[in-house]
Order: sequence, then structure tokens, then C-alpha cells
Amino acid sequence: MPRPMPSLPTRLAACLVGLSVAGCATRSGEVPPAAADPAEFARWDCTRLADESDAVQQRAAEVAYAVDEIAGRNIVALGVSVSIFWPALFALRPNGHEAQELAQLKGRYEALRTVTAERGCPTTMELSPERAATLPIAPGERLVYEERSSARGNSGEWSLQVMALRRDVFEFGVGEATPRRPWRQDRLGNIVAAPAGELQWQRLFRRDIALGDVLSGEIRISGDPYARALVRGQVVATGRQMIAGRAFDVAVVELFGDAENGEVSSRLEGAIVIDRVSGLLIRLDLSSATPGFRLERRLVRVQPARP
Repeated sequence: MPRPMPSLPTRLAACLVGLSVAGCATRSGEVPPAAADPAEFARWDCTRLADESDAVQQRAAEVAYAVDEIAGRNIVALGVSVSIFWPALFALRPNGHEAQELAQLKGRYEALRTVTAERGCPTTMELSPERAATLPIAPGERLVYEERSSARGNSGEWSLQVMALRRDVFEFGVGEATPRRPWRQDRLGNIVAAPAGELQWQRLFRRDIALGDVLSGEIRISGDPYARALVRGQVVATGRQMIAGRAFDVAVVELFGDAENGEVSSRLEGAIVIDRVSGLLIRLDLSSATPGFRLERRLVRVQPARP
């Protein structure tokens, strides 16, 4: 009796995990990029070249997520942030507009790499001093939030200590215990990794969000495969604000969607406020009858790094 055909998600996952061995998708070198002229970048300095390379790769990942949501989650599991694995993107077998855009992005990325190598620019993922100086946070600083899990509940404190600021991710430590539990976000504000039990929002923010933009993504409880909320949001306010003694360029996003945890499912509403420069969380207000998806958290002070 013939064996049943594996499901599409199973085949996609197998392709992504086994790219280097099985060859079940077109290899990166076999995908023809749409040629870009390196001369366009000839006058750019190393910082600008690095920023554009990061932007190209981030956009490529966004296109891949749009092609197939299930495969996009597999890519996240493989650790895609800014530094992407091009064969994994083409394993989605995009066509039409998406295939054309990915080819253009790959061509631009290769042209940037050529100029970067010719200029002798460093290939480190450390954030340049020029970019670090534009951020409202610095390594060693401790961000303290007021937190409560219900409107009438007692408030407590939740904190993040800035551990490292890199081109692809910002690394924090949660709490005061040593060693601190790792918390990682990309520069847009999406949470790449969080300690078990913590809320993390994924693929919600993109580059250059502006007033009126409509966003979509999901909120998960880290470590719980049954707890997630598919959400949509709209940017309802933007502007500079002084919060905890620091100047932030904030975006206020109204959220709505459905949260589920096991057999429980209910409406989710709320808002999230981030700094558009660093992606740093400023405030989070979520309300839902689904366990784990009711939380209020707001930044109240920034403690300087200890000498």
C-alpha cells in the first residue's frame, strides 16, 4: 500500500531544515539575482553600506514571510533576523512579484558586498559608534518598568538591562538575578527571543512606520506552543516624548485580535508604544480573558550603567 503524501507544511519544514544536505530547493548560487550596479554605492561610507545591507536583508525576510506564513514561522525558528540565509528564502519557491523582488534584493545585496569588500569595511555585527550614539539607550543601563497583570492588581517592577547593541539584535537581561535571563529584540522592536512565560511580539513592526500605517503580527507566550494571539494594529499617534528622563520618538499602535491558550479563546485589545529609533518598548497595555494575555507595563525610569 503506498505511503500517504506528507503534508505541505511538513515538506516545507523538511526543505528548510535540510537545505544544505537534501538540496530540495534551489540553492542560493543557482538563483539568478537581478544585477545591481556597485557604482551606485561607490561614495558611501562603511556605516551607510552596513545600514543598507541590513535593510535589504530585512526586506527580503519580510517578502518571504508574506509568501507563506507557515514557512515564515519555520524561518524564524532557524534564527532569521537581519542576517538571513538566502537559500531558505528561495526554498519558499516564490513566483511573480515576490520572486522578482527577491531577485532584485539579492542583486542589491551582492553589489553592496562587493563594494564593502573593496573598501575594506569591517564585517563585524557590532553597531558602529556613530549609530550607537543616535540611540536613547546604552550598554549597562537598566530600564525599569511598572507592571501589573490586571487593572486592579498590585503593581510590581519588571526590568531589562542593556547587555549589547548589535546591528542585527539588541540583547537585554531580564530581572536582577545573576545570570540574567536573555531577552533579544531586533532594531524594529520585534522580540526574537524571550524567557519562558514572557510575552513576545513577532513580525509586528517594520521599517519606517508612520501615522496611519496598518500592521499585523502575532503575540506569543514564550515556551508555550498553545498560547498565541494573531493581532492587527494601526499607528494612531507618533512624535517625540520625554519619558523617564529620555527623549524618544514614539509610535503608539492600537492592537486588536484574538488570543488563544489551549481550549480558551477570546478577544484581545490594547496598545503598544515603542521607540521608532531603537524599537525599545515604552508601554504595553493588553486586555483579554485568555490566560496570559492581560498585562500592563510602562517604562518609569532608566538607571545609569554602573562603573
